[in-house]
Amino acid sequence: MQTVSENKCFGGIQGVYSHASDACGCDMTFGLFLPEEAQDGPVPVLWYLSGLTCTHENAMVKAGAQAWAAEYGVALVFPDTSPRGEGVANDEAYDLGQGAGFYVNATEKPWAPHFRMWDYVAEELPRIVTANFAVDEARQGITGHSMGGHGALTMAMRLPGRFRSVSAFAPIAHPTQSDWGRKQLSAYLGADEGAWAQHDATLLMRRLGFDGPVLIDQGSKDQFLDLLKPEALAQAMAERRQNATFRMQPGYDHSYFFVSSFIRDHVAFHAEALYR
Repeated sequence: MQTVSENKCFGGIQGVYSHASDACGCDMTFGLFLPEEAQDGPVPVLWYLSGLTCTHENAMVKAGAQAWAAEYGVALVFPDTSPRGEGVANDEAYDLGQGAGFYVNATEKPWAPHFRMWDYVAEELPRIVTANFAVDEARQGITGHSMGGHGALTMAMRLPGRFRSVSAFAPIAHPTQSDWGRKQLSAYLGADEGAWAQHDATLLMRRLGFDGPVLIDQGSKDQFLDLLKPEALAQAMAERRQNATFRMQPGYDHSYFFVSSFIRDHVAFHAEALYR
């Protein structure tokens, strides 16, 4: 692992690190904020998964999460959204290929050799972070925005016991029934829609639910509402009687202005579960 940068931030350290990834078969980069309390021992950790076209840097720079993570004594991990580099498959479209890993393990050509983002975020990167930094693997939460909200919800439900809390900003909530999903899942996983169901938050909510609290924020003026399908997830949570809060925020769109407006609420929500 190589240190790309480390900066003092709200009493803690905002670092950026790179490493050779076995899961993705290329070098990967991630951001990690450690609050001041990490100097005295392991602190709880909140994973933030980003959306389409993003790198590790977008949320790290734009969300404003570090101030609140420092206040609550929580570490933040900002993974990248896909493998990158020479020899890694890509597509001219912004919503497929590099920057659009969709947090799945691809089985189809040309994506299969590198696009194993499920294994990377669920298994490999947690091992690296817990082995090298003062974070407590027993106290984890996960959140994300858009494609990252999709990833956060699916990982929380499919990895029972891993996360104490899950939240999302404008998640891609029903990808098997959306053009933001059917295109990518068919490209990465093939034509068998049974394989897609493992990566659909609405279907997983109906089948599995989450053993903990859920918080969803969605902007009412989101320009991608028809692609996100939040109403499907809201209905599934209601039908399951999931311990969840779904908030439609009047006037907000899909941008990081929306995320930064409510990031304090999400960090506080996770901190309550992580320190309970």
